[in-house]
Amino acid sequence: MDFTTLIGIIACAVLITLTIASRDGAILFISIPSLLIVVGGTVGATLVTYPANLLLQVVKVASKAFLGKTPDVGQVITLFGTLSRKARREGLLSLQSHEEDLDDEFYRKGLRLVVDGREAETVHAILSTEVDSIIQRHATGAQIFERMGMYAPAFGMIGTVIGLIQMLQSMEDPSTIGPAMAVALITTLYGALLANVVFIPVAGKLRNRSREEVHHKEMLLEGFLSLLSGDDPHVIKEKLHSLVRPSERPAEDKAA
Repeated sequence: MDFTTLIGIIACAVLITLTIASRDGAILFISIPSLLIVVGGTVGATLVTYPANLLLQVVKVASKAFLGKTPDVGQVITLFGTLSRKARREGLLSLQSHEEDLDDEFYRKGLRLVVDGREAETVHAILSTEVDSIIQRHATGAQIFERMGMYAPAFGMIGTVIGLIQMLQSMEDPSTIGPAMAVALITTLYGALLANVVFIPVAGKLRNRSREEVHHKEMLLEGFLSLLSGDDPHVIKEKLHSLVRPSERPAEDKAA
């Protein structure tokens, strides 16, 4: 689990809560109608924008912001070094026993294509299409959260306008104007908080996760094509080294 996302959201919530609680009248910041306007309006507008089946898929993609982990690219380099040595000794068919070495469906699909003796062009076409599909799916997930980050402040303003209209209809007692104005502005606060603490940061995290996963898949694709080309282990490692930062390379390769 990626605790940084959760810690970041909790830290923002705690700091804002402490700031509010440090002054008198903290109860004024609690308004169920305002929360319903912002949350209900944001969810409703999102349902209008995107089909329900797509939103259900996005829930799974969004979980990567909290549950995803950074792929171990060093493990990929070490694994393909092992696969290339075995392929040169025993042939590509012998790699079938390594199908479970990496818990990744993309890896298993690519290895099966290699073991089946597919042409390099065919393997590249199939796996590249898979990568494009991953990019599109992840981009949609991030886009939905960015849209929600746009809708939340807008509905916050709508709630504030509603509150101001209600306030202006009952201005007989000037002493009530200040508290009524404060309540009206709470909805704007809720919209801004949801957008900038939850929706927009989660969208950014999903885009970062997508870049990491696509990079991981591209490394796997390069490794499979190298196996089909009959490259020796040293050449495969050098190819994969060029795709990562020096700090991400396996410890034994750094020492070398």
